[in-house]
Amino acid sequence: MEQVSTSSSSTPSSLAINLDYKLCQDLERVFKYFDEDGDGKISPLELQRCMRTTGGNLSDEEAEMAVRSSDADGDGLLGLEDFTKLMVEGGDEQRFEELKEAFKMYAVEGSSEITPKSLKRMLSRIGEKTSTENCKVMIRRYDLNDDGVLNFDEFKLMMR
Repeated sequence: MEQVSTSSSSTPSSLAINLDYKLCQDLERVFKYFDEDGDGKISPLELQRCMRTTGGNLSDEEAEMAVRSSDADGDGLLGLEDFTKLMVEGGDEQRFEELKEAFKMYAVEGSSEITPKSLKRMLSRIGEKTSTENCKVMIRRYDLNDDGVLNFDEFKLMMR
């Protein structure tokens, strides 16, 4: 995926570019998490397993169909560009469901909030090492009600 260079100016266009770049980075991290064998491709089985870990459930047929619908080169696997297309071009309802699944990955199990500790744990799982203090700073950016955690609505704003 092509990286977008950004300037330090605060014009609306540079803000949009930064958000697009951040989305690309986030999608790449999620892609690496789904790519269990590290081969640079996501198989239908890997897609199923990751959906299961986030509380979702895809049948064999649904996983095959999801991969087939975005597989540009016809190899039966999703490369990073295919995965990005699948995530970005999904309909609003699909995007909402995907955000709910992503939120579950970061939230404390059985909870409806992302804590600094749960954020650190999930970032560690996808190879992003950081401190709890850094996670508090990340959460503070989007914590609209200043309770120190992210609820789903705050998470949706963060993922825009």
